[in-house]
Amino acid sequence: MEYNINIYFCTSILIKNQMKRFTFIVCFVLYTFSLSVVRAQDERLKVIADSLHRTFISIDTHNDASIRINNPDRASSSVGQVSFPLMKEGGVDVAFFAAYIAQGPRTVDGHRRAFENVDNQLKGLKAYLQKHAVEAELAYTPDDMKRIKPTGRSTMVLSIENGYCLGNDISKVKYFSDLGVQMMTICHNGNNDVCDSYRDTVQYGGLSPFGREVIKEMNRLGMMIDVAHASKATVLEVVALSEHPIMTSHSGAYTLYNNLRNVSDEEILAIAAKGGLIQVGIGSFFLSPLPKTEVSVKHIVDHIDHVVKLAGIEHVGIGSDFDGGAGVSDCNSMGDMKNITVELLRRGYTHDQIAMIWGGNVMRMMEQVQKKKL
Repeated sequence: MEYNINIYFCTSILIKNQMKRFTFIVCFVLYTFSLSVVRAQDERLKVIADSLHRTFISIDTHNDASIRINNPDRASSSVGQVSFPLMKEGGVDVAFFAAYIAQGPRTVDGHRRAFENVDNQLKGLKAYLQKHAVEAELAYTPDDMKRIKPTGRSTMVLSIENGYCLGNDISKVKYFSDLGVQMMTICHNGNNDVCDSYRDTVQYGGLSPFGREVIKEMNRLGMMIDVAHASKATVLEVVALSEHPIMTSHSGAYTLYNNLRNVSDEEILAIAAKGGLIQVGIGSFFLSPLPKTEVSVKHIVDHIDHVVKLAGIEHVGIGSDFDGGAGVSDCNSMGDMKNITVELLRRGYTHDQIAMIWGGNVMRMMEQVQKKKL
């Protein structure tokens, strides 16, 4: 009897082990097959993304490459996330190159130095473009962008980050407009003479009296207003005062990640109600509290999804903030930006919707602003 029990026990173990091996083999085969299916789908989506980027105009509304371009001798400036070859690789047709100035002392001398710094950066960007005329061209209007696209060259648009460079001189708005600047971020990480920043104590409760004149002058000149870095009160006051749509050129949705640099649902809806845009940034600091290595294009598209569901497909786009500290694990330069398109395709966005997100919305807003010069 004991002998028979031992045989039964041993046989049971063998059968169970064989079943485990069989189960393992089946699972391994299924896993390998599923991986190959995923890879095949990814390759198919990449092919579609390549095709789409050849047909529509794609626009990145903010980068800080001017710092590196205008300071080529700095060791830290030798390698950047933005270049015309990288734009070609990543399918980015148009990029807004911002002349950035950090907030400094609000004195006569401080304002003078800020103005000179930005003026020199803008002229430096134009000189850089002349050296690379075979690769790129300066655009002033959406029609310029449409004309340049078939030539195969990249497109640069001039912008300014921080109205600090105006000091309290309203004539400087026209000066910069005449230089070809199409958009200005009205503040950065500190209050200036224009408005309250998100990262400072309340001084005006929004715009200063001078700031209200700046908004009116930008409207008159057909210059786009960017409220990235502005306080919530500033954003809502600019929306109410401006005759034209406005944008935040590189931000995220506060509802998804409660970083004060991001915009609340109230701000998103207010900006959208006036025809404006929320341009989602690629910095991990906009997107998630996770370490940068764990943040990906999926997080970027999560923020795009949120704006689309809340305000509509017509009010969202992409503003990388490359060369300004931005980047995620699988999109760390302009050369990687088609990965965003792949994720949009994976989530079921149509080709027309992707074209709107990538550039159609920006061109529509730009046309509105320029057409309605006051």
